[in-house]
Amino acid sequence: MRIVLKSTSSEETAHKVMRAFGRSLALAVTLALTLAEPGRAADTVRLAVQKTGTFSWELAAIRAGGLDKEADLSLDVTELASPEAGKIALRAGNADIILSDWLWVSRERTLGAKLTFYPYSSALGAVMVPASSPIKSLADLKGRKLAVGGGPIDKSWLLLQARMKQDGIDLKSEATVVYGAPPLIAAKALDGEMDASLNFWNFCAQLEAKGFRRLTGIEDILPKLGAKGAVSAVGYVFDESWAASHREAVARFIAMTRKAKQLLVTSDAAWDKIAPLTGTSDATLLKTYRERYRDGIPRRSIDDEEKDARVLYRVLAETGGRDLVGPAAELEPGTFYHAVPGD
Repeated sequence: MRIVLKSTSSEETAHKVMRAFGRSLALAVTLALTLAEPGRAADTVRLAVQKTGTFSWELAAIRAGGLDKEADLSLDVTELASPEAGKIALRAGNADIILSDWLWVSRERTLGAKLTFYPYSSALGAVMVPASSPIKSLADLKGRKLAVGGGPIDKSWLLLQARMKQDGIDLKSEATVVYGAPPLIAAKALDGEMDASLNFWNFCAQLEAKGFRRLTGIEDILPKLGAKGAVSAVGYVFDESWAASHREAVARFIAMTRKAKQLLVTSDAAWDKIAPLTGTSDATLLKTYRERYRDGIPRRSIDDEEKDARVLYRVLAETGGRDLVGPAAELEPGTFYHAVPGD
């Protein structure tokens, strides 16, 4: 009902460490060689970002740590009210880089826009229930009132439906589903008006800090849907022709943002500086934000990310249909950007 050669585990770990080291080393070499050029003017990168989004945390860390100057980049940042405004800015040529998802990039490519995607975060939402809730498993959602942040084609909601159908449960019809804006859904959950809620990761963190229990994270159901690891749902999106003519700047931008992520995870001082941007002074919530932010830092190769995105795209296309993905049954070639050194 709807309202509104088989490796050992130690070998695999070693391979992952070496791949991560190789990627960081390649980016560092590119950065060093580029900055060694005398008389080079800083490259300007125009960013259109949501004012209240987590990317604003990274930008604050970048500026506070002088990482933009270190990367020889001049960041021209336009703050916008919504992700949709960023898409408009990019398509109109008023921004070089925005944050969006590979699903949108793939759909735009089918329409002729040569956009491309590089992973920013694999942080996903979760199904949350009150601490004392009798709901112990996803199957217990049958007959319950489930609030979904977003709308009927929210990606996490579609993935959850697909997973439940594997167990013979049509959650869309067997639960009372209420859609709403993420902040409203979080408020309704706190007020006890819902049996369970599915929301974006930052709103789930707010509930978690209030004592709510994570019934399951969306990342936990991905293996059952065919993914081999964490998949970055959100990434840096830019025009591939712009990237081709600014390849070194793109590589330095990626290296810079990786440094910012590591700073926010490892440095208490860096985190304390951006903490006011989270909108809370609650120590428990700040700790939860930091933990979930850390968990979402991409650590896989682009090839592995893209392979799993292709698998999940098919799941989403089958569940969400043309309203979600348009006419393409497969992820469009070129959706993922492969030109960063070390990838």
